[in-house]
Amino acid sequence: MKVIDAHIHFSNINSFLVTAREISKVDYSYQGYCQSFAQHQVVASVGMGLQETKKDGFPDRECGNPMLLDLHPQLPDNVYYCLGVNPYKLHGDQKNTELDKLERHLQNNRAVGFKIYAGYYHYHVFNEVYEPVYDLAAKYQVPVVIHSGNTYSERGRLKYSHPLNVDEVAVKHRNVDFIIAHLGCPWTLDCAEVISKNTNVYADLSGLIVGDSLTVAREAQKKLFVDLVKAALVYTGNYQKFLFGTDWPLVDLGAYIDFIKGLVPRAHHQDVFFNNAKRLFKIEG
Repeated sequence: MKVIDAHIHFSNINSFLVTAREISKVDYSYQGYCQSFAQHQVVASVGMGLQETKKDGFPDRECGNPMLLDLHPQLPDNVYYCLGVNPYKLHGDQKNTELDKLERHLQNNRAVGFKIYAGYYHYHVFNEVYEPVYDLAAKYQVPVVIHSGNTYSERGRLKYSHPLNVDEVAVKHRNVDFIIAHLGCPWTLDCAEVISKNTNVYADLSGLIVGDSLTVAREAQKKLFVDLVKAALVYTGNYQKFLFGTDWPLVDLGAYIDFIKGLVPRAHHQDVFFNNAKRLFKIEG
């Protein structure tokens, strides 16, 4: 079965490098990506633009827009990307310049959306600072991926990353598709309600587990954890609303594919693992 991974990272972020080396045991490199993703029939992936200007700087207020994928000078041929947005730069005299840079990058055919790091950056997604970004998303007909749920940094603030916040912008911007990252975990039922209510809101299933294959196998045996995820899938009852993603390199790719396969009924694998991402991100092939 062909797979599109709708949520990966390919940026030189120190916490990712450390996690890959010590926790997920992933070869987080150009070669590691090409080998592992080919082995598991992942034919395309969507990287979330993210950068830091100093070691362990993320969430970094100093990064210009857009934040991109800078792990390696060259992107693998099948990697598309969402433009990471730093809201701190969308103020004052620099605002128009930063927005112009975002728009210019959108004209690259491998740029397929925006990524907003709610929680990491201390702005609600319905803050006025993001309105020009949503306008660009509507103009170019690309989705906006919004981080939701737990943050991978203690500097994050959870009040900004609750999935219910996405309802505010989904209602206001009916002509924009929004993707709630990580199923809003641990607020998975709240996420399910938002994507059920709004025809323009979806969720990816990335980042539910961080770790190597043994960790994934162990977590998959925890009934309360699995039920937390399954409850959202069942409540929504519409598998065209979900996209497979991993949050690579934070988890072993093959083990995570098997984990999600165990949660999603086989009849819906083609939609969740391929069709939905292909349609929303307009990925060719």
